[in-house]
Amino acid sequence: MRYPVPGRCPVCERELIVTKLACTHCGTAVEGTFELPQLARLSPDHQRFVELFIRSEGKLNRVQEVLGISYPTARSMLLEVIRALGYEPAGVEERHPHPLTSEKRRQILADLEAGKITSEEAIQRLKGVKP
Repeated sequence: MRYPVPGRCPVCERELIVTKLACTHCGTAVEGTFELPQLARLSPDHQRFVELFIRSEGKLNRVQEVLGISYPTARSMLLEVIRALGYEPAGVEERHPHPLTSEKRRQILADLEAGKITSEEAIQRLKGVKP
């Protein structure tokens, strides 16, 4: 029985390396230190998502249908995979700023009321844009 190659150590969660490769046909073995491909280092859930995304020809609406999830959830999963690969999606923050907590919102309004910030600054902060 063959098992999938784990990309992370089950003990400390650090990246694993491959130290031996073998040919299933002739038995030749190569030993050394080899890096796993970046996609192999993803969690099994992320790997399944990437496979589904590719099978869906990169169309999130198809991914959403197959998984029975909303489009925003499918998009969030894609962004999670992109970040897991070590990238930051371009322009995500501008299009989808992190929602403010009610505590932060109250603090912004309190700062405005106390005169610590201008109304323009308060509007920008409430919109999630850094002044």
